[in-house]
Amino acid sequence: MDTTVTDALVGRLLDGRYRVVRRIARGGMAVVYEALDTRLDRPVALKVMHPWLAEDATFVSKFIHEARSAARLSHPNIVAVYDQGADDGTVFLAMEYVQGHTLRDLLRERTRLSPREALDLLEPVLSALAVAHRAGLVHRDIKPENVLLADDGRVKVADFGLARAATAQTGQTTHGLLMGTVAYLAPEQASGLADERSDVYSAGIMLFEMLTGVPPFTAEDVMGVVYRHVHEDVPPPSSVVPTLAGPLDELVHEATRRDPARRPADAAALLERVELTRHQLSPAQLGGSGHPVDLTQTLIVPIPGTPAVATAVPAPVGPPGQVPRAALGAKRRRPVVVGLLLLLLVTTVVGYGAWWLGSGRYTAMPSVLGLTGAAATSKLQADGLSTKLGDPVFSETVKAGLVVDTRPAPAEQVRKGSTVTLVLSSGPERYAVPSLAGMTPDQAAAALAAVNLVVGTSSNGYSQTIPAGQVMAQDPGVGVQVKRDTAVRITVSRGLPPVSVPKITGATLDQATTTLKNAKLTIKRGTDAFSQTVPAGSVVSQTPAAGTSVAQGGTVTVVVSKGPPLVTVPDVVGMNSKDATKTLTKAGFTVTVNKFAGGFFDRVRFQDPPANSQAPMGSNVTLTVF
Repeated sequence: MDTTVTDALVGRLLDGRYRVVRRIARGGMAVVYEALDTRLDRPVALKVMHPWLAEDATFVSKFIHEARSAARLSHPNIVAVYDQGADDGTVFLAMEYVQGHTLRDLLRERTRLSPREALDLLEPVLSALAVAHRAGLVHRDIKPENVLLADDGRVKVADFGLARAATAQTGQTTHGLLMGTVAYLAPEQASGLADERSDVYSAGIMLFEMLTGVPPFTAEDVMGVVYRHVHEDVPPPSSVVPTLAGPLDELVHEATRRDPARRPADAAALLERVELTRHQLSPAQLGGSGHPVDLTQTLIVPIPGTPAVATAVPAPVGPPGQVPRAALGAKRRRPVVVGLLLLLLVTTVVGYGAWWLGSGRYTAMPSVLGLTGAAATSKLQADGLSTKLGDPVFSETVKAGLVVDTRPAPAEQVRKGSTVTLVLSSGPERYAVPSLAGMTPDQAAAALAAVNLVVGTSSNGYSQTIPAGQVMAQDPGVGVQVKRDTAVRITVSRGLPPVSVPKITGATLDQATTTLKNAKLTIKRGTDAFSQTVPAGSVVSQTPAAGTSVAQGGTVTVVVSKGPPLVTVPDVVGMNSKDATKTLTKAGFTVTVNKFAGGFFDRVRFQDPPANSQAPMGSNVTLTVF
């Protein structure tokens, strides 16, 4: 079934940049689309919040806060967050597009993995979490659905911080989130508290499921699962798969202790424990059951569009032929059962919350967003909290110098006397366009990349001053303040504009030189040649020909005439005038006959030029005839 046919967002251009191509998944908080970033010409994944979430100002504010935090994370095993925006009520995240499937898809296909496979998948997840924990960011929703297995073999963790955004929303949102994550919920999260050790717990539960094929706790309803997380220890994986080695049981036990103080402090600490466990296992124990996992294999996965909550908590399975109790239907339930469940929920949350919070050790983090650093410090100190400044960040909506973010975030539970990190706004993120004149296109691209800008369209033009192949113009101009990733258009010089070669044949060499100089061309004298039509010292021919377009400063080669060629004058003395004239004409001369005393004897007595001398072809020979 094609889920994109009736989707109104497909084909739409969001924020003037992201062209929605198709819908690829749907969950409790958002719909995920494949889209094209038309500015950078790359595919992205757009996570578009459901409209009822986007209408809630509190959620949108929290969502933006968490997206900004997630965007600061950079790691090969973290799905990168590129952008966050809103378009006519559509609130979205632009993220790295990962072609592949999820760990949930792999578990549906394989049921359970060998210890080697499970550890191979867990290690990059913990590497990603370690980077987030060092940055002060807790994921809060580690589960197989949020572990992506790319077709090229990479493992990536998605949706950093979005769980915290959801828990700031209404009870309905929280319940929806709980439905999707309850199987991996740390005990303290039932009281609204979470830190790095909560992610450690969830990772331990996920390892249990990879090794056994089932989560450790199931129940007839959500609160039953929550109750078991709070009041029961996670069983050893070998209780489900007896062939699993003892070090694996110990690893799961350490990661899933109910008391957070007894777990590894963060993902980095758990990662060290995972590596130690791997060394404790023999090759046979690592091999376990199943076959080596191939992340590039094709899996049979559900059709996109199924909400995540539908598969988050497996239904209990009884013996063959026995109908599960959860399938007996609502008809056999009674109001008293509902009341008992509600009482159980209240008792669990209040009792565990009282145990965890102690005697007023925690307080709700007050909001100081939009205050100056001094005002925020004063307000927090009055509430028993100290402050420190984090690195400032850009903001399109908060003026420079005001608080744009806090860690912990507003309304979070924070221990009294602890330190709150204040993040001040640097104002809108703007970059001055550098001067690109005289650079090659590659140099211009590097100069723009250094200030978070990109090269846009490129055109060409002629320039009297900029050499060919260098930038001669740009738009926006030098010094203009623009947003990150703005495309700067450049014009690349083709060099000097061409000129038309003038006609210089027939002109003297001096005249030709002056004419070409005025046309911004240079003259080159080739080999001189004889010419019967062009006087000596004048141009016989030129290359290129007149009217040809050439670059300024180009060269025109000329052939200068040496005049007619020289030939030997025949000896005609003693000949009669008729034969002498015929002989000289045949040799290329003209003839003038002067008859002395009437030329009675008709014999040539003298000739000028004399016989056997050299004379220009076509010149005149004068004969004196007696």
